[in-house]
Amino acid sequence: MAIFRPFAAVRPAADFAEKVAALPYDVMTSEEARVMVSDDPWSFLHVDRAEIDLPVGTDPYSDEVYARAKANLEGLCADGALIQDAEPSYYIYRLTWQGVSQAGLVGCASIDDYLNDLIKKHELTRAEKEEDRIRHVDILDANTGPIFLACKEEVGLGPLLDARMAVDEKLYDFTTDDGVRHEVWRVGDAGFLSASALTQASTALYIADGHHRCASAVRVGQRRREQHPGYTGDEEFNYFLAVVFPEEQLRILDYNRVVLDLNGLSKEAFLDAVARAAECRPYNADDGDGNAGGAAFCRPPIAPTQKHEFTMYLDGGWYRLTAGPGTRDDTDPVASLDVSILQENLLAPVLGIADPRTDRRIDFVGGIRGLGELERRVDEADAAGADHAVAFALYPTQMTDLIAVADAGRIMPPKSTWFEPKLRSGLFIHRL
Repeated sequence: MAIFRPFAAVRPAADFAEKVAALPYDVMTSEEARVMVSDDPWSFLHVDRAEIDLPVGTDPYSDEVYARAKANLEGLCADGALIQDAEPSYYIYRLTWQGVSQAGLVGCASIDDYLNDLIKKHELTRAEKEEDRIRHVDILDANTGPIFLACKEEVGLGPLLDARMAVDEKLYDFTTDDGVRHEVWRVGDAGFLSASALTQASTALYIADGHHRCASAVRVGQRRREQHPGYTGDEEFNYFLAVVFPEEQLRILDYNRVVLDLNGLSKEAFLDAVARAAECRPYNADDGDGNAGGAAFCRPPIAPTQKHEFTMYLDGGWYRLTAGPGTRDDTDPVASLDVSILQENLLAPVLGIADPRTDRRIDFVGGIRGLGELERRVDEADAAGADHAVAFALYPTQMTDLIAVADAGRIMPPKSTWFEPKLRSGLFIHRL
């Protein structure tokens, strides 16, 4: 049976919520984090990226960084910025961005459900990234960032949370600089899930974002079990902090690609190769989509409008590409993904990107940065070198795609999903 239980959260005092809440540690560099908190002593980045409080150049994986993170967490508690609730509770976390809301249930998921694949994955993890968060969780004795989970629409979580938000105590309500409104409620009835489909044996949860943090939290729980062979299963280290959202409320943005050269091809030879792999039409400023014989004009970026459609930016112009039936296997949940179609038909055979995880010629740009960022990167690369760079904009992966891949026990290609808005760290801490 799926387990999702309440916990006594360490969380910001009401006056500190907006000051403490921070973007996840892994969406920025150390340098960017230093700038973000240069005049902000309360930001949770002092806990999640504690190297920012040490001299520039400090190894972010050194012992002193984790020790500073622990000291910073204890300092926030000692100063009253963070408090701990006396009794276990569920919490509701609602984010509203660009007029669209998503509300999730905050609690603790079971490491056994992860190990038994009742919490399903769609992404590979890297050992070095896991080890960083294992040390962070272990030394701080706490989960400091929630794992972003999703459940299927038929679970009925959305209406259940709507009913609770109408009656429960609202703890926080603030809007961050990126225009996201964050609201948090504490659920007054800790047993309200007892009859919910969320706790039925057949109900799976899906990791939307946070595979490395989730794997790390589970590894810490396993280590604690080894250290306490008489454990009962009820100890906090058997659980990890998570937020479960109804899948129908979630928004995935496009995750786009920039390749720094044409793999030795001329522009003309490259376009010929593209035309053999997909229907390719220049975007013509005069007639909209142009035609096969027209030229691509520099104009505002164009985005794909449907699955299996791509747009491409090359030498100051945009092109629209359509993947035909022969380019994909619609019966395979991974091969039918647009990220797979692009990889298998263009990036690998034409541009020589055999392994996008390791090839330094390719970069990935989250849709939150806009298509103008693709133009900027290509134009800069073109100005700096003799070869052309090229960018591809993709139609966003859908939640139904993610669930289909996870249900099949498969793995998505790297950089397939970019979720927005991002959950803030520091609003909920789960002590082990």
